[in-house]
Amino acid sequence: MRTDVSEKIADELDRLAIEEPPLRDFQAPPLHADAYRSLVGGQISSGPAFRFPDEIAQPTDIAIVDRLELLERNFRGWLAAEIPWCSPIMAIMDGGYPVSVCFCATRNSAPAVEAGVETATASRGRGLAARVTASWACAIRASGRIPLYSTSWSNAASLGVARKLGLVQYAGDWSLVDTNRTQQG
Repeated sequence: MRTDVSEKIADELDRLAIEEPPLRDFQAPPLHADAYRSLVGGQISSGPAFRFPDEIAQPTDIAIVDRLELLERNFRGWLAAEIPWCSPIMAIMDGGYPVSVCFCATRNSAPAVEAGVETATASRGRGLAARVTASWACAIRASGRIPLYSTSWSNAASLGVARKLGLVQYAGDWSLVDTNRTQQG
């Protein structure tokens, strides 16, 4: 829960969450979905969470990105300060610049790290995201950490990456997103 949720609402959310039965269908909403929405509002965001299989084929044509100027051509919005905590940033290069990148979307010091993946618009649909994500997962495993991957049910391209890599769904994520807060930054 965010820090701006009142203690009274947080206690009620906790009470409801304790009553939730285990889900058999990861696409199904929680039992108390309507109550959660009435308490905090927002839009529902949900999707599968995956673990990588034991065997991951390591692509050989992958580079490591460690400089902001390489990302700026095809991936706007990165900050130099993000590079250390998103590393390793694995990339497929074209003309000396990354066209598909996979990076740590969660702090890379944790024992389990979640992938973030992005492919430049002009390079999509060529299977690059699966290759760069496989390379990132191998690098994470080599560092002694656990690579994870999640997405939303509506992101067909990301679900395709999970399918191509043979990822194994272990959970479902369900959250309420405050669209007003997101739009304001």
